Amino acid sequence: MVIKKNDKFLFFKPLKPKKLKSTITTLGASFIKLAQVLATRADFFSQEYLDELKELHDQIPHMSKEHFDIVYKNSFPKDVFKSFDTTPIASASIGQVHIAFLDDDTKVAVKLKRYQIKEQVSADIKIINLFNSIFRPLFSFYTKNSIDAVISEFSKMILEEVNFNTELGNLKKFLNTYKDSGIIFPNPYEQFCSNDAIVMSYEEGFRFDDKENIYKNNINAKVVISKLVEFYTTQMLINGYFHADPHPGNILITKDSKIVFLDFGMVKTVHNETRVAIIELIKAANEQNYEAYIDANKRLGTISYEAPVSELAEFTAKMFEIFSNNNLDSESMQKLAFEILETTRDFPFKLPSDAIYILRVSAIIEGLGTTYIENFNGVKDILPILQTNIPKALGAKESIMETLVDEVKDLPFVVRDLKSLITKASKGNLEVELSKGQLEYILKELKSHINPKLGGFALILGSFFLLSLDNGYDNYAITLFLLGTARVFYK
Repeated sequence: MVIKKNDKFLFFKPLKPKKLKSTITTLGASFIKLAQVLATRADFFSQEYLDELKELHDQIPHMSKEHFDIVYKNSFPKDVFKSFDTTPIASASIGQVHIAFLDDDTKVAVKLKRYQIKEQVSADIKIINLFNSIFRPLFSFYTKNSIDAVISEFSKMILEEVNFNTELGNLKKFLNTYKDSGIIFPNPYEQFCSNDAIVMSYEEGFRFDDKENIYKNNINAKVVISKLVEFYTTQMLINGYFHADPHPGNILITKDSKIVFLDFGMVKTVHNETRVAIIELIKAANEQNYEAYIDANKRLGTISYEAPVSELAEFTAKMFEIFSNNNLDSESMQKLAFEILETTRDFPFKLPSDAIYILRVSAIIEGLGTTYIENFNGVKDILPILQTNIPKALGAKESIMETLVDEVKDLPFVVRDLKSLITKASKGNLEVELSKGQLEYILKELKSHINPKLGGFALILGSFFLLSLDNGYDNYAITLFLLGTARVFYK
């Protein structure tokens, strides 16, 4: 109701901004994570809602003194700090951050895990799964699959996020993988880290959505957004290793316009075939080749293989026409998009696990862009970056000579594979490899044809069984036989 800006739905009215934030906070960590994505959508929510929801990033009520003492003593059995500020500078769903000083006066940020957060998250997951099992029969085949994928990935992700050893490993890998990116990451002090606490260098900067300070310090927001899009293009489509939680509380902007990334609890890998499908998707979108766009979606797994290409091409063309229209404001754009989406209820869309984080990050980046740029379109910014990096994204070397050398090295293997192909073809032993999406489609089609036949044969057998009883069930037996025959020959 908030997103569509309706005054009410049936007898229900949307919660006021403060009440909405309070309710989400009460529900706990898992629900806060969902709300953090929504809190980036300047094109969905009015400013009063955004002002309240953005506090969910790092202004959640902090631990009580009793719980803080327990966590602190578990994390640091021996006192390792010259001073430690017990009042957190940021308090999020999984942990809270404090300022401390080491014995040599080095200023550090200390992230402490919330008291019994793993138990709370595990309880949330059980509740979510319970509601899914209750309402699952109401959803279509594809919706069931998508919801199951979201819940499965969400459960796995949030359990990983409460493991600070995993987060420390992610941070170290990021420091190594993107050391030449121009992006700033905190440096960990591993000797003081544990599964309950991470000690790292303290990084200065303004929150990404702190428009007042960003404008006051003459920081060019458009340039920063361009850098952010470029970095995410590199992460997701070139290296295949990306920070999956870029909400405003996790991104700082320094006075000299550099980007600082924080919180590495949610980091994901994009498999090569997924990266290639996304590259083809973006390329097809730019060229407005809707059939190629749909084909790339099928490879990505977001559209099933039996999807009607002509109808989907028409739908895609309409959506692209809306989102490429620079004369539409965000509210009009959204309204038109919802109207078109209403016509796609029976389209076989799916949400595979690989796509969940990519779509989540895309939504957040799009939301961050709309904070400063009306009708921000991330795809338009990605394209020029991607076009110059497609060879690298697909695995090519930096220079033509390196690529040629690699190709020459691979030549004997190509000849061997070709020889094997010809041999198998001559013996009639060629094999075809199918993707998971194609197999799902084939199995679904087989079931739709076989199940009615099996049901029909069962009815026919039942009719013979009634006849064998010889107790005046002839009419029932004939009825069952006719129903079974109809079931076998008519789908």
